[in-house]
Amino acid sequence: MRFRLERVQYMPKQLQPGLLYVAEQFGAAAHLCPCGCGTKVRIPLGPTEWRLEETTEGPSLFPSVGNWQHPCQSHYWIARGEVVWAKQWTPEEIAAGRRREEQRREAYYAARTRPSTMLGRLGRWLVEHLPGRHKTIK
Repeated sequence: MRFRLERVQYMPKQLQPGLLYVAEQFGAAAHLCPCGCGTKVRIPLGPTEWRLEETTEGPSLFPSVGNWQHPCQSHYWIARGEVVWAKQWTPEEIAAGRRREEQRREAYYAARTRPSTMLGRLGRWLVEHLPGRHKTIK
């Protein structure tokens, strides 16, 4: 299955297969689960959540999507519009993944409260403005 990016102001009530809907103003994306179960998958976008990159081949989402709360429990990436299936995780792996997500959020917000140095600000600016990078929606 391939995904195309569709920018919307508001998420439609009925999602179409193969479309990754993005409402940038709300920092949200949504799509139908690619396994075919029909589940609506909602993805929060942002520095502590998922990152969306738009490429000429199609959208990419990082990190992987794990639908652990849904019956299908599908696990995949969307990379340049293609679905790349990942292995099914055990309950222990799911719990460990959730802990890593929480640690990543805590580290991000802790770093934001630290005093910023001029060198650190310069480094962040360079990374965000280097030529040849894909557009990242934060």
